[in-house]
Amino acid sequence: MLANLIGWIDERFPATKLWKEHLSEYYVPKNFNFWYFFGSLALLVLVLQIVTGIFLTMHYKPDTNLAFASVEYIMRDVEWGWLIRYLHSTGASAFFVVIYLHMFRGLMYGSYKQPRELVWIFGMLIYLALMAEAFMGYLLPWGQMSYWGAQVIISLFGAIPFIGEQLSLWLRGDFVIADATLNRFFAFHVIAVPLVLIGLIVAHIIALHEVGSNNPDGIEIKNYKDKRGIPIDGIPFHPYYTVKDIMGMIVFLFIFSSILFYIPEFGGWFLEHDNFIPADPFKTPEHIAPVWYFTPFYAILRAIPSMAGSAFPGVIAMGLSILFLFLIPWLDRSPIKSIRYRGIYFRIALVSFIISFLTLGFLGTQPVTGLYTLLAQICSTIYFAFFILMPFYTKIDNDKPVPKRVTFK
Repeated sequence: MLANLIGWIDERFPATKLWKEHLSEYYVPKNFNFWYFFGSLALLVLVLQIVTGIFLTMHYKPDTNLAFASVEYIMRDVEWGWLIRYLHSTGASAFFVVIYLHMFRGLMYGSYKQPRELVWIFGMLIYLALMAEAFMGYLLPWGQMSYWGAQVIISLFGAIPFIGEQLSLWLRGDFVIADATLNRFFAFHVIAVPLVLIGLIVAHIIALHEVGSNNPDGIEIKNYKDKRGIPIDGIPFHPYYTVKDIMGMIVFLFIFSSILFYIPEFGGWFLEHDNFIPADPFKTPEHIAPVWYFTPFYAILRAIPSMAGSAFPGVIAMGLSILFLFLIPWLDRSPIKSIRYRGIYFRIALVSFIISFLTLGFLGTQPVTGLYTLLAQICSTIYFAFFILMPFYTKIDNDKPVPKRVTFK
């Protein structure tokens, strides 16, 4: 009966074909390590965010007079509401932690290089969609930092010549951040951006499975196949890596739950203290800063001096800091993918880039002072130098010989 049911479904929907192509007969390298957990963890957190978001919308009121009170109602009066809210807020930060580590693995092992350029582009578009989703969701609690953070970010669009004012007006839906802004951000956060995000994730996975997964050696396993056409250094994703990913999920959920139940605000990094105060358009917080996952780009923005009272140069620098990430597949001129066989120049450049990015993340949370501005300018220079000089140092680097078959280190 089960076989007949599966046959009936397969005649109308390619369920078995999809199962084989993307799981049981999708061959991946044997030498995946710790860094290859984060793709599946990102999917786990995405499901968590969608499910908790659905439950939050059942009680949330997208109205400037009711939004903050509705969040407090969820936290205090809805049964298990505090857990759902903290799952969603902690999950947002967890999402970016996982995505940043996933991106770092791509940089480290050259997962952006031929033939995976499109996989990288889709991944960067996912990152942009996540930033938009997080920014719009951040306004919804209608706390002090939500209101003033949105005020600062939206005002940046006004610095764009010719279209800036009209773009800011369209984003706000009014001349000031008001009820119209909250309603359209709610619509984008709950419906529009998640649909785009899911579509991009599907495209990312399809593109990945078309060209095959990279590995820590940066070797194409499709180049060495047996008589049946199966890669010699490959194993089916299911059951081998599904089991391995489940182990990674258990470890992740242990860490995630520890934060969730003991320090959900994470000392003000995940949920700022000012956001537990209702939004007040007449009272500016002493220090306005975005959530931690936006702070590196915010620090770059502040590091660039204004021109004739306009923040446009800083906005351009902030935009370029993200645009350069899209261009990496064409900036890297080395034939080598993995950092295991890269020369010393690339290793120094990547370490410097990561240090500068983390430092910028810290500086973006701090008040503007002469010392912090100087440090931000130095770190911004290192950040951009990683991309601008990449065609040169990757071309002259003293790379090591790459083995023909995958290794187990």
